[in-house]
Amino acid sequence: MIKSLRRSHRERKKKGIGRKERKTKIPNRISIYARPKSVENRRIFGHWETNSLVSRKSSTALNSLTERKSRLLLLTRLNRKGSAETKDAIITRLKQLLHNARRSLTMDNGTENAQHQEITAHIGIKCFFAHPYSSWERGTNEHINGLVRWYLPKCTDFSKISEQEIECIESLLNNRPRKCLGFKTPLEVASSFVALQG
Repeated sequence: MIKSLRRSHRERKKKGIGRKERKTKIPNRISIYARPKSVENRRIFGHWETNSLVSRKSSTALNSLTERKSRLLLLTRLNRKGSAETKDAIITRLKQLLHNARRSLTMDNGTENAQHQEITAHIGIKCFFAHPYSSWERGTNEHINGLVRWYLPKCTDFSKISEQEIECIESLLNNRPRKCLGFKTPLEVASSFVALQG
C-alpha cells in the first residue's frame, strides 16, 4: 500500500514523548483543542497551518504557510530557522491579506514558533499548537511541504536557491489543479478572499 503512493516513504511509527519534550520552551501556547471546531470543515477561508523546511547543507530554511480551504501556499526563504526570522516571515506574508483572511494559525512545537504572541499582536491572527509528534494535526501543510520537496529534495542546499526559484515553486503549486478543489487551482479558490490591503 505505502509503496503505491507517490511519496512512498516508510510507515511512521509512534514516538514516545521523552523528558526533554515534556518541558516546552514555548510560553503561553494555546492547544489545538481550543481551536474553533469550524476550522475542521474547511468552509471558511483564513485558517492557516505553518511549518519549517530545513536544509542539511546549510542553516538557510524555508517557512511555508498553507491555507486550509484553498490549499494556497506562501513560501518564504529564511536566513536561518530562528524564532525572529519565522515571526517576521509570517507577519510579512499574512499582513498583506485582509483581516478576515487570517483567522487562525496552527503551528508545531518547534522553538522557531516561540514568538507566536508577537505574531498575534502584529496581525491579530490566533495561534494554536498541535500536539508533539502529531503532524497529522497540520496535515494540509505537511502534504504541501511534500510537494515542495519534489522541487527541493532533502539534499538541497537552500542557501543556493534564489528568491526567484522559490517564487516559481510557489506559483507552480498555487496554479496546479487539485481534485479536492473540484479541479480548480488554489489561486482560483482563494481569489475572492485574498484581495491585498491597499
